[in-house]
Amino acid sequence: MDETGLQKRSANYVPLTPLSHLQRAAKVFTDREALVYGQIRRTYAEYFGRVTKLASALSKAGVGKGDVVATILPNIPAQSEAGFAVPACGAVLNTINTRLDIDTVAYILDHGEARVALVDSQFLPMAMQAVGQMQGTPPLIIEVPDPVAGIKGIGEQQDYEAFLATGDTDFKWVMPEDEWDSLALNYTSGTTGRPKGVVYHHRGAYLMTMGTPISWQLPLFPRYLQIVPLFHCNGWNHTWMMPALGGTAICCRDITAAAIYNAIGDEGVTHFGGAPIVLNLIVNAKPDERRDFDHTVEVFTAGAPPAPATLAAIGKLGFNVTQVYGLTETYGHVTECIWDSAWDALPADEQAAIKARQGVAFPMMEDVTVVDDQMQQVTMDGATQGEIVMRGNAVMKGYLKNPQATEKAFAGGYFHSEDLAIQHPNGAMQIADRAKDIIISGGENISSVEVEATLMNHPAVNLCAVVAKPDDKWGEVPCAFIELKEGASVEEADIISFTRQRLAGFKTPKRVVFQELPKTSTGKIQKFELRVIAKTL
Repeated sequence: MDETGLQKRSANYVPLTPLSHLQRAAKVFTDREALVYGQIRRTYAEYFGRVTKLASALSKAGVGKGDVVATILPNIPAQSEAGFAVPACGAVLNTINTRLDIDTVAYILDHGEARVALVDSQFLPMAMQAVGQMQGTPPLIIEVPDPVAGIKGIGEQQDYEAFLATGDTDFKWVMPEDEWDSLALNYTSGTTGRPKGVVYHHRGAYLMTMGTPISWQLPLFPRYLQIVPLFHCNGWNHTWMMPALGGTAICCRDITAAAIYNAIGDEGVTHFGGAPIVLNLIVNAKPDERRDFDHTVEVFTAGAPPAPATLAAIGKLGFNVTQVYGLTETYGHVTECIWDSAWDALPADEQAAIKARQGVAFPMMEDVTVVDDQMQQVTMDGATQGEIVMRGNAVMKGYLKNPQATEKAFAGGYFHSEDLAIQHPNGAMQIADRAKDIIISGGENISSVEVEATLMNHPAVNLCAVVAKPDDKWGEVPCAFIELKEGASVEEADIISFTRQRLAGFKTPKRVVFQELPKTSTGKIQKFELRVIAKTL
């Protein structure tokens, strides 16, 4: 076929970006409720206007194409606004986990070379200590008070609303010239000690926002409760997705059973995502925390395989849970457990066990499957183990400033999850174990190597190993096994306190066992034996 004159041009080719969703929503859903937080109610026109002013203010502050803007914020309106405003001025969004320790935050600010950081007043003292530990140029700090939560500004840094006021309402958004342009920088939880910087592109995020409504069967105008932290895979890209559907994002700063039930009762929440710990909160809520509601609430859960018993219990309370799976490197969820009506006749416990599977690929993914060490498809018999690998547009560009790790992750033309799984005859995947000793606690990854390195700094510790201990509330928690130096004596509480002073709270061991560690003939610690012991504690 003669293709003369059939080239790409502005009329028929536009780089894909989630920024387009909010631009459209401001025109199509102008007066619809876009963002809710307590008494704050913002329409799409107001949402778009504030995002535009923030993008302009950042541009006036010297932020340009490819620069990094960090946030240390809970799920409050400023975090949602930054999600659009930072890329709208051509910059790259770096949402930092508010639960991290000072040293790690300093590392991320240095490694990402943040030019500006928007920081919630509650976390400002920690952020300033991190800035003090930086090796490079510190970012401009913008303080974000939260009057809805009763958190007043400290007043030593520029105020968010004052900074916003410096922006222009007619600022022209800087749209990507190439959909491969970097959109966001998200750091892993540090599975080898130091976190790796995962870089997202506009195309991947856009396709996530289009594939998710298909898989979740989302209608127009959903009312979505922001439980998934926006510092975790940018909230699974759901905040970028809401404007495409004219949906309402309902901010949730502190995740409690009462907050969830109240949001359903008062705000008519129809959808939310959350780790299994969130499901446990709902199931175990006290009578005075519960609210009656007459509609089914759709829930995506990920972060750790949910207990079938939890899935069975929450299903009786008006929640329909769908298990999804993904990683920071895949923009969040890229597989889902698609329900087959043939399973409706199964006993409740069997249905719950099926719902706990990681499932099959989302429509925007090219392929997600389980392979052996030679990159060959494993037998789909529900028993043969292999590694989950994936390829498609919702896979990261790579690790920032770490080409060696990037090449390793992409070996063989697929992204390697390093999660071991089995695959059932219908293609559904089910995680069997972790290829590395990652502990997933409340949806957050914990590096056993990092915890072990911290424990080894204690003067009484000769040798240690950290494994996952099952926990009803958090899914998994760190359990430390310690060999003491000869003649040394220390209490469990002292070890826990020592670690808590040096690491984020969720990384601190919740149980410490003093014993000789099992080892191979070459001296390698046999962690599989310790996992067996941990399950009995």
